[in-house]
Amino acid sequence: MHNARFESCIKACLDCAVACDYCFSACLEESQVQMMARCIRLDRECSEICRLAASLMASGSDSAHALCKVCADICRQCGEECAKHEAEHCQQCSKACMHCAEQCSQMAA
Repeated sequence: MHNARFESCIKACLDCAVACDYCFSACLEESQVQMMARCIRLDRECSEICRLAASLMASGSDSAHALCKVCADICRQCGEECAKHEAEHCQQCSKACMHCAEQCSQMAA
């Protein structure tokens, strides 16, 4: 990594992005997709913000701290939404999101 102090947060962001991508795809296969609409939307948003945050941290951007605050907020929203659903992919996504929210909150502080 270009910036070692960001390493654990970058990993959490990338892990979260992958979990959200998987959850997004799996939710689309659920029998009642409409019930999963908010989950799907947040999965997409969370995945995108996590990848951007990881990229800014890796490059040592001055904006990384500010973006980490936004990322933590979106991850928390996504994690809370996914936790409402019983599907295993949602539960795993929720865990990844909450871990990422914690890491990003620490980075933003």
